Amino acid sequence: MTNSSGPSGLLAGTTRRALLVTGAAGALTLGSVSFAHADENDAGADGRADGGADDGVLTRTVTGTLPPGAPDFAYLPVELPPGVRELRVSYAYDRPAVPAGTQGNALDIGLFDQRGTALGGRGFRGWSGGARTEFFVRADDATPGYVAGPLHPGTWYVALGPYTVAPQGLTYTVTVTLRLGPSAPPAAPPAYPPERAAGRGRDWYRGDCHLHTVHSDGRRTPAEVAALARAAGLDFIAGTEHNTHAGHGAWAGSAGDDLLILLGEEVTTRTGHVLALGTDPGTFVDWRYRARENRFGRYAREIRRAGGLVVPAHPHATCVGCAWKFGFGDADAVEVWNGPYTPDDEVSLAGWDGALARGRWTPAMGNSDAHRDPDRVGTPQTVVLADELSRAAILDGLRAGRSYVAESAAVSLDFTLTDGRGRTAGLGERLTVPADAPVTARLRVTGAPRGGTVRFVTDQGVLFTAEVTGAGGAEWTTTAANAAYVRAEVRHPATTPPLPGALAAFTNPVFLEAG
Repeated sequence: MTNSSGPSGLLAGTTRRALLVTGAAGALTLGSVSFAHADENDAGADGRADGGADDGVLTRTVTGTLPPGAPDFAYLPVELPPGVRELRVSYAYDRPAVPAGTQGNALDIGLFDQRGTALGGRGFRGWSGGARTEFFVRADDATPGYVAGPLHPGTWYVALGPYTVAPQGLTYTVTVTLRLGPSAPPAAPPAYPPERAAGRGRDWYRGDCHLHTVHSDGRRTPAEVAALARAAGLDFIAGTEHNTHAGHGAWAGSAGDDLLILLGEEVTTRTGHVLALGTDPGTFVDWRYRARENRFGRYAREIRRAGGLVVPAHPHATCVGCAWKFGFGDADAVEVWNGPYTPDDEVSLAGWDGALARGRWTPAMGNSDAHRDPDRVGTPQTVVLADELSRAAILDGLRAGRSYVAESAAVSLDFTLTDGRGRTAGLGERLTVPADAPVTARLRVTGAPRGGTVRFVTDQGVLFTAEVTGAGGAEWTTTAANAAYVRAEVRHPATTPPLPGALAAFTNPVFLEAG
């Protein structure tokens, strides 16, 4: 990267090259943007760009190049003088042609204030990833994904995240604009959705816990997502924006007696994504680390302290940085099915079942990960048995695995194990029986696909398969000596035998214990 000229690399003119300094943890610090040397190019002839009585506008532009292999984050310091009422940042970068099979340039962006960029610190003011080319922050308002609040003087930081870098390098331009003048009155404290809805008492409730809106890289408003959730027959949803909590206050108006709205975040690291599900309002979880740094346990504990669940998302997704590399020791549940059923979901299901057979059980979930049209909210959805429709009860049910996953509200399952004395165990529960005593696995299905199959799966694999009949049910007998658990799948007809058809629904296990 080319060094800037002038004292200490400060920007005395309108456009400068950025100075690269290697900092802690391999991060890059770029020579600071200073407004200490304002000149006539910064504003109109009267020093006020918009002609207002109090306002002036100061602008600086920085260019630089990040090389292939650059660290995950670079920080451009911005020296804010006193009297700033609005900070606005825009950026652009080159997208050169690359050889087939080679990743091109992709650059994310965010903002930290004068409190600094320390991991887990209080300086976070917003993140938009690659979804926006500009953003602003004021005392009373901010671009979705960013946190409104005071613009105190001091060193702020524009965070650049080179997601992928082409062999030619990534050349970027960042423009920082300050509008001076008295700050607007601060915004009213955010209102958050209630933690309880009317519900139906102890019942099965349907939810989609991985959703994005305009507050990260989605294209729908919270109100639009809530309307689609109601149309899909859901009882609860969770807003999980990428790497920001700034949208938590946007959901209150969409909640109601018929729809519980949980809050959270999709923590999007470079070695996997995880849902911080159902956390306290205003909880921010940092994402700037990789699996090799052994930091994730700390943030998993933070999620739990904030009342949430740790849920690795789409663990075998094929996008860069999406596959889960942190292991499942800190997970409370795992998102086995993400969006329309695809081969990576089949791999996730097999990996989850393999861990289950080895004695490590993490309850499974399914969510839509819907961002924009034509993504369908509630495809799939997790159906959980809960004592009431509340944040605490839903999270308890998910944590206990009292749940199954279905492709839509049209599909319902009832799956139990019953011994010879009439004792019954349901999803996530355990039935203790003599080792050789017969146990009946019984599945009832509503809305099964025509021509599909029912499969019962144990730690030995698939031991029972039947075609879906008009009655929509199946029964099978086993023993605790032959099965440590039984779970059920409902699948569409196979399109490429002998591979199974896509899932229509599947359950968490019911466990058998010899005793």
